[in-house]
Amino acid sequence: MTTTLDAQRLRPLWFIDDLATVQLDGAATGGAFDVVELEGRRGDMPPLHVHLEVDEAFYVLEGELSLHLPGRSVRLEAGRALLAPHGVPHVYRVESDRARWLALGTPAGFADFVREAGDEPEAPGLPPAGRVHDQARLAEVAARHGIELLGPPGTLPSP
Repeated sequence: MTTTLDAQRLRPLWFIDDLATVQLDGAATGGAFDVVELEGRRGDMPPLHVHLEVDEAFYVLEGELSLHLPGRSVRLEAGRALLAPHGVPHVYRVESDRARWLALGTPAGFADFVREAGDEPEAPGLPPAGRVHDQARLAEVAARHGIELLGPPGTLPSP
């Protein structure tokens, strides 16, 4: 049986160019960690960023992602995971037609950022390709959640 809290927690959001669903948040884990399920299409790449306090792990469920950190780029297929430690600039890119992955943050906080920065979907599924983003709003919300945006989408970390 799904409770009202579960239904609200599992409500999908358009988050930048992804479809995001908070699976677990800090309220459910005592602040220890959170889990956000994301889905994106080929070429999807958020702004280069750094989490100041939260370690972020990526676990690929379907498709392929590349994860870029200073001096290191790793291609992750389904069943693979990689950690982007706090304080280390990073960015991902969807390499397959579609990909689905889990973003795990510890301590919790990433899910709150996704909820605040995300938008109610205007239709089922992924946001439309080429959707216009309010980068100033994204940067403001990110800063409140201990995330610094370091460059626009397409920017890779320096070696």
